[in-house]
Amino acid sequence: LMQASGGGLVQPGGSLRLSCTASRRVFSINPIGWYRQAPGKERELVASMSIGGTTNYADSVKGRFTISRDGVGNTVYLRLISLKPADTADYYCTVGQFYNGRYYASYWGQGTQVTVSS
Repeated sequence: LMQASGGGLVQPGGSLRLSCTASRRVFSINPIGWYRQAPGKERELVASMSIGGTTNYADSVKGRFTISRDGVGNTVYLRLISLKPADTADYYCTVGQFYNGRYYASYWGQGTQVTVSS
């Protein structure tokens, strides 16, 4: 079971840190990714990290979001800065795999809602 937290209401330009905690050390032995889904929009992969620590970001969040994990392997983070109203969405942590350089989620955690509004 993976549970995300840290979402909330924030003003444009603000920041948040999302956390996702698992009951086992799944994040150190699997590729990980954060997705988001805004109302009425397609689900979007915003950040991923390989087992070795290589990160990738969607162009829409590059330079503003940072994915990381703790040393134990049971918590993964997504740091969000310079938030925009377009970042409003439900955010989900996942574990998955890379295939031909592309990340695919296998298991999904429960999401956390981020609302960016003045």
